[in-house]
Amino acid sequence: MMADTRAVLFGMLLAMAAWLLVTAPAASQPAPAAGASGPVLVLEIEGGIGPATREYLRSGLRRAEAEGAAAVVLRLDTPGGLDAATRDINRDILASPVPVIAWVGPQGARAASAGTYILYATHLAAMAPATSLGAATPVSMGGGPAPARPADGADDEAEAEGGTDHGGSDGAPAGDPMSRKAVNDSVAYLRGLADLRGRNVEFAERAVRDAATMTADEALAAGVIELMAPDIGALLEAADGRTVQVEGAATALRTAGAEVVPVAPDWRARLLSVLTDPSVAYMLLLAGMYGLLLEGYSPGAVVPGVVGAICLLLALYALQVLPVNYAGVALIALGVVLMGLEFAVPSFGALGIGGLIALLVGSLMLYDTDVPGFGVSGRLLAGLGIASALVFMGAAWGVARARRRPVVSGIDELLHQPALALSDFDGRGRVRARGEVWQADSAVPVIRGQQLRVIAVDGLVLRVEPLEPNPRHPGDPA
Repeated sequence: MMADTRAVLFGMLLAMAAWLLVTAPAASQPAPAAGASGPVLVLEIEGGIGPATREYLRSGLRRAEAEGAAAVVLRLDTPGGLDAATRDINRDILASPVPVIAWVGPQGARAASAGTYILYATHLAAMAPATSLGAATPVSMGGGPAPARPADGADDEAEAEGGTDHGGSDGAPAGDPMSRKAVNDSVAYLRGLADLRGRNVEFAERAVRDAATMTADEALAAGVIELMAPDIGALLEAADGRTVQVEGAATALRTAGAEVVPVAPDWRARLLSVLTDPSVAYMLLLAGMYGLLLEGYSPGAVVPGVVGAICLLLALYALQVLPVNYAGVALIALGVVLMGLEFAVPSFGALGIGGLIALLVGSLMLYDTDVPGFGVSGRLLAGLGIASALVFMGAAWGVARARRRPVVSGIDELLHQPALALSDFDGRGRVRARGEVWQADSAVPVIRGQQLRVIAVDGLVLRVEPLEPNPRHPGDPA
């Protein structure tokens, strides 16, 4: 009986020991510290905002969600960018389950135009000292006129009546209907973001209608931003504990002491950034057109045609997402075609000079330079224009020089060449010229072995004449 009891107790002890061994590692783990959170991802938006920026930010927000990040910090330093890309970015921010903090920094940075829209869309807005934001008036694509401002007298009169008249009786800005439509749409959009985030609505409207701007101090005092911080470390300390609305629910930020993880663009975003650079797209366009032109002049060369087709397709992809004036594209294409025709049609330089002018004018018109960050350097345009002119002039000089040279191949090469009579003949006979036997016509009698000269070529018959007078007529006695 005692033996059975001991066996049962021994078995229970073994079972308890096994349970302790299994659970000991889990029990030894420390409990999570209060307030512990995931990392803070830092995305940087610099320069013009375009499709590459959109893809970079979208990828960063997906990564933040997958890694359970405490927040995402958008470091802004931008002059603005494209409206479509900006709205896509804002949609991603508004739908993000991870809080997004906008920080205009470092000192001297700005969040102008499209940057202001992005700042208003984020869950928490901050700026570094000596930074600015605003000037969010939309610019029409293709170089359309900017919204007109009312006359000073109209402003004074409206202010005397207790308000500011923005041009129309309904408060719309003065100017053409498309400008008023674009401005009113942008005002409603930015006001909606301001209402959603509880920020200054009046400045949102003035930033669009009047291109108003603010410094960091003014923005903080006016309620446009919530924080001022000189660097990201100070920003995360100041943001810790603040409550923001994320997907309609109040969420407390836990950013103090969080790991800061800078996020670099992936290869796809970097490639898209290069392709959509206005200067690169312009050079790809020219390279594609010149490549196809060279392939047309030398069929079968293959390399110019393949390279030209690839460059042209890449350029067309880039141009579809850039603020392009298609009249400029047409003028560039016309210029390249005219310069190519100059070598096929004798126009004494008229086609080539006209093509060069069309190329330069089209290059100047190609991009809407009013869109911030999407212009082409004047030096680049001048350099490519001068290079095209030099190439054209060099080719024209080569063609003119070649035309002055004597013919060195073909039937025309036989003109003024010596020939040898192979038999006596009067009228039609046979001669040897350039090592070949030809039928020949002569206006005077010719004797065998006489030296002749080719004076004309009539199909496959040579017209010849003696180099010296005949010593005798054919058929005379020797």
